[in-house]
Amino acid sequence: MSGLQLTELATVSAAPGTAEVAGSDLTYVVVVAVIALAALGVAAALVRQVLAADEGTESMKRIAGAVQEGAAAYLTRQFRTLGLFAVGVFFLLMLLPADGWDERIGRSLFFLVGAVFSAITGYTGMWLAVRSNVRVAAAARAGGSGPEASHTAMRIAFRTGGVAGMFTVGLGLFGAALVVIIYREDAPKVLEGFGFGAALLAMFMRVGGGIFTKAADVGADLVGKVEQGIPEDDPRNAATIADNVGDNVGDCAGMAADLFESYAVTLVAALILGKAAFGDAGLVFPLLVPAIGVITAVIGIYAVSPRAGDRSGMTAINRGFFLSAVISLVLVGIAAFAYLPDKFSELEGLAPTTTTGKEILEHGGDPRVFALVAVLIGIVLAAVIQQLTGYFTETSRRPVKDVVKTSLTGPATVILSGISLGLESAVYAAVLIGVAVYGAYLLGGGIIMLALFAVALAGTGLLTTVGVIVAMDTFGPVSDNAQGIAEMSGDVEGEGAQILTDLDAVGNTTKAITKGIAIATAVLAATALYGSYRDAVETAQAEVGASATEGMSKLEALSFSLDISQPNNLFGLILGAAVVFLFSGLAINAVSRAAGAVVFEVREQFRTRPGIMDGTETPEYGRVVDICTRDSLRELATPGLLAVLAPISVGFALGIAPLAAFLAGAIGAGTLMAVFLANSGGAWDNAKKTIEDGTYGGKGTDAHAATVIGDTVGDPFKDTAGPAINPLLKVMNLVALLIAPAVVKLTIGENASGPLRALVAVLAIVVIIGAVWFSKRKSIAVGSPNHEPKDAHPVGG
Repeated sequence: MSGLQLTELATVSAAPGTAEVAGSDLTYVVVVAVIALAALGVAAALVRQVLAADEGTESMKRIAGAVQEGAAAYLTRQFRTLGLFAVGVFFLLMLLPADGWDERIGRSLFFLVGAVFSAITGYTGMWLAVRSNVRVAAAARAGGSGPEASHTAMRIAFRTGGVAGMFTVGLGLFGAALVVIIYREDAPKVLEGFGFGAALLAMFMRVGGGIFTKAADVGADLVGKVEQGIPEDDPRNAATIADNVGDNVGDCAGMAADLFESYAVTLVAALILGKAAFGDAGLVFPLLVPAIGVITAVIGIYAVSPRAGDRSGMTAINRGFFLSAVISLVLVGIAAFAYLPDKFSELEGLAPTTTTGKEILEHGGDPRVFALVAVLIGIVLAAVIQQLTGYFTETSRRPVKDVVKTSLTGPATVILSGISLGLESAVYAAVLIGVAVYGAYLLGGGIIMLALFAVALAGTGLLTTVGVIVAMDTFGPVSDNAQGIAEMSGDVEGEGAQILTDLDAVGNTTKAITKGIAIATAVLAATALYGSYRDAVETAQAEVGASATEGMSKLEALSFSLDISQPNNLFGLILGAAVVFLFSGLAINAVSRAAGAVVFEVREQFRTRPGIMDGTETPEYGRVVDICTRDSLRELATPGLLAVLAPISVGFALGIAPLAAFLAGAIGAGTLMAVFLANSGGAWDNAKKTIEDGTYGGKGTDAHAATVIGDTVGDPFKDTAGPAINPLLKVMNLVALLIAPAVVKLTIGENASGPLRALVAVLAIVVIIGAVWFSKRKSIAVGSPNHEPKDAHPVGG
């Protein structure tokens, strides 16, 4: 498709006087904002319930206090570092094209709002998690062997996650509604800034927290379990406090921020496309769907209350999740039939003079059915992904059992079986997500704008369950920390210890499930943003004028042609896939370096302080926390620069169409890579748990050592690189969306400037190369200058 053809498809958003939110529509948006604030009130009630529980013994309180101190110190330093970066981006956004300075200022201001809301969501999840973990351990200890102890411990852990879930839906929905209330028909441009702020900060928190937690975890496992033969959370292990801190800054803060930005970015895409496809209603209905999700999230969270007949903790969690999903669908159906007209021709705010507007107004379907089916696609996708991920990662299912069996033949076969499991499961997950996207395309009846809006609505449908999803994710690290505190204190034994072990195994599965749902959300959001990118390009071309495109050279015309057979587009697609691989490699490499430093430090403490092993000396936990903090913050820059500058370099160097292909390549490769990394890591982790529960001789056996090594490989897979791909996709799509008008105007029209485009592209490429070179020059090897290989401890020693 040529630039001229794209201009002929001038979108609704380019037409003047369209989609103004006023009257009853504005009232709906205000009600949505009130519901969002009510979610924060529910969060406050949940906080009081969690904090009312007993904290256990003095020893347990002391250990929990150390974890709280370390987590707060890390996030404070991280936010201080990221604050400077956010201020810089604030001013850069002011330079990008917009319809007047009010939009530019609003976009930059709400960039900061999105970043701050993402930070608040992550920090709140972490703040309560580090106070809940000791209460979960105390509940298991106090209840003895009775089933009520397990039920109480699980309720505390899950309602802790519910607080993070309520902040996610509350702040995300309130921010989007506030933009619509203030900016009305101009909201889409400002929403780009809100989504970008949420996504960018979440990516940094995901990468930084992931490096911290997995560096500590890998170091604790390799030296403690494999070399010294002591339990993972043994107080003699200097890395154990850092490991527990990492669970909170990585899984709680990082994942909460990640799902918040998924929520925010999906709303942004839905509102941008909704304006173009549904006119006035398109800026209201996408807010009604997640508002319903707030109500059903409360029901789902309180529904997760274990019963005597439940097979496991997952039974109660599944009950809450599916109840939330079913109620969401029913209420969305009621909202669609109550709010939307029964004919597309009755939609207000669409301009029939434009090609897209005319097509939509002449569409013979029913907007209410269209919206309901689109949301249904997203809800069903969440449910199926939940079951698929559970199948590949639960301890009771065949895939994990097969990985456990391979432990009898050593770590190599454990790793091979986990990799094959991850690769296979990625295919099924990708096909499911692809079917959902294709179903939305068919729903659009051949009208691209409607199809893309259907994808965005499917994303909002999936996120009606996000409150429960965040609770499921936070449940994992809270349970893990509870078991760690119990083991370090030595105050929880027998049935109480088994309760915590069982909760930890369920937590591993819930973390894997939420990662699967998060990548599905990321793909739907990125696909919808892909459509928003197309809309932005067409709008910019319409502003430049068709006469400008008529005089394009053949090379310039190619840069606007969406034909994938064009070599420049194929090049862009390959680059998009390559960035996902490079980003993942950098993240895993960062964990490898930081974990190496932790391994050396823990070994040195065991070697130079022999009293640690017999309990007469206490390890220096703070040294390992400092190493993880320093290294994780140092490693943030390169992945962040790659995510922001890669689309800039492709867009300004190759043009609009190759940048679109770049995004497509990143979405395709990112979907497969993220699921592969998450499910391989989850399976390895639960295989280790199965061995530790007594299979094949339990702890201290060769089978146990093999699964520990598999788990250490999987740690950066599932908790660093894999989850970070989610915000990566959305950051790159949002950057492309933000720069699209500038690329168009520097390519065609009276302000076209080839040298300026080339200069921007070259600068971006130079910075990327410099950042990668700087990262790679850091040695993998660790240790003091005098440390020789002979000093290393042999495996099993």
